[in-house]
Amino acid sequence: MKANNPIPASFSTSDGDIGTAPNGGRAHQSLIAHTERLVLRTWKVRDGVWCVVGNGLSNQTFVEGPEGLIAIDTGESIEEMTAALEMIRAETKAPVAAVIYSHFHYTSGTKALFDVPDVPIWGHTRIEQNLGQAGTELSAVGARGLIHQFGIALPDEGEDALVNSGLGIGYRNKSHSPFTPGFIPPTHTFDSPTTTTLAGLRVELTPAPSDADDSVTIWFPELGVCVHNIVWPALFNVFAIRGEEYRDPRVLLAGIDHVLGLGAEHLVASHGPPMSGTEPIRKEVTDYRDSIQYLWDQTVRGINKGLTVDELSEFVQLPDRFGRSFLTQQHYGLAEHHVKQIYTGLRGWFDGDESRLLPTPPVEKARRMIEGFGGTEEVRRQAREAVDDLDLRWALELSSWLVHCEEDDDGRADGGTAGDRQLLAFVLREVAQRTTSANVRNWSLTRALELEGRLDMDRHRVHRFSTGIVMNAPLKSLHALRVLLDPIKAAGRHQHLLVELGGVTGGMMLRDGVAIPTDGSGADFSASMDVATWAAIMASKAKLSDQLGSGAVRTDHPDDVAAFFACFDHAGLSA
Repeated sequence: MKANNPIPASFSTSDGDIGTAPNGGRAHQSLIAHTERLVLRTWKVRDGVWCVVGNGLSNQTFVEGPEGLIAIDTGESIEEMTAALEMIRAETKAPVAAVIYSHFHYTSGTKALFDVPDVPIWGHTRIEQNLGQAGTELSAVGARGLIHQFGIALPDEGEDALVNSGLGIGYRNKSHSPFTPGFIPPTHTFDSPTTTTLAGLRVELTPAPSDADDSVTIWFPELGVCVHNIVWPALFNVFAIRGEEYRDPRVLLAGIDHVLGLGAEHLVASHGPPMSGTEPIRKEVTDYRDSIQYLWDQTVRGINKGLTVDELSEFVQLPDRFGRSFLTQQHYGLAEHHVKQIYTGLRGWFDGDESRLLPTPPVEKARRMIEGFGGTEEVRRQAREAVDDLDLRWALELSSWLVHCEEDDDGRADGGTAGDRQLLAFVLREVAQRTTSANVRNWSLTRALELEGRLDMDRHRVHRFSTGIVMNAPLKSLHALRVLLDPIKAAGRHQHLLVELGGVTGGMMLRDGVAIPTDGSGADFSASMDVATWAAIMASKAKLSDQLGSGAVRTDHPDDVAAFFACFDHAGLSA
């Protein structure tokens, strides 16, 4: 099956495309140039409208009305929003009259504005629920994914230094440490198109799911200004390399069509620089929209032809016409990854490739492949030859066999000799320096550093809960323990525990290898403690056994409580 277009590589094979950023980071010239769009700056969009770009991963936008200032998004910490306010005070002294959250990702700096809101805070009804779910059941893989995708562990200088994160300079501005959380819940929520008046301005709020199902588009008809989280400064990430729920392009297209229908004179995004001019906006956003539909339509076309996931990644590539705008450049993710995500989002993991139906376990497969190639030395020789030829896809596959043919102590297919891990790291670094994708560069370099023993990621493979998340939602953290149950330790157990956490009660039932969240009614025994104690235990800053001994955890059945919680794979709860 021939591809729809000549296949552009996801990385360059020309040394001339590799450049060096000011901090020494070696990367594709296009990715280095993209940094200029993301540097720290206050953009004056029009009279009374400003956007702070580069202060963190996201923007903070300010719209001045007759009655004061509307702050849109407050970043990821009090320190981040404080810095944005300092920048905006050089432009206006108007008091803050309202806050709007575009989605739940950037709502943690609101306490920089006030401790107790005396002005309206508007946001989608799902914001609090989404924040409550973050960092609970998938905390370990979630944290690990952020580190890989955003290059959080990369050095500040040298060839592996972070160049940018695609949507921003970096995940967080290090000068904002310690990143104090300061979320204040919305005082006004909605889940359907809503019109209101804020600071004396008419505001239309329209749900527009994108990378979050609580995203909204904010329209100021009197100003011709649209603020949104749906048109990004790079090709939209249908697939996030850190791992996320499926982002359905069909839903996304409806939100983009709404933006196009507004005929905005100014477009201000959650990420990247603002855009002005009705006609330039129409042209660029239309290209952005059509690139996403193209990926979806052609993936479905290939699915109906019977192509597998890997065949689809070759079959579906964006035509050259989508290269004329930075909005459709692959500076964040890669089109070939988005195609795979569309397939799995629509059809699941089995794509008709017979070998995937009952696959050989990874370690055994790698060993057999190496044996079939004539042994490890032959695989190493061919891998090095592929590197010399800049056949990096093949080099990556061959060198990965050498690492995946052995298990580590946790049973992961991640062993190999020091030399083999170094070879795989070398290939990953070549990929990182040649790709336009910030996601792929950051992931590849993070993995390379781990393979070389220069970065320890083991602690990010241990489930942990942040103190702040537990304090905000103690029962959710209790119920999230079900995904940490060791079924061998819990085999044959039929017990029901009620837990009281600072006046709030919930329960957990063990039923022969399964943990079931309950309200605690009819429990066999109980335990109570304040929320701070529970948070310390869940964050592995304290041990349950010590808290039982000190009386901080109160119960008439200490041995039963200890044995119950010892069934969970969690350091703070272990005996």
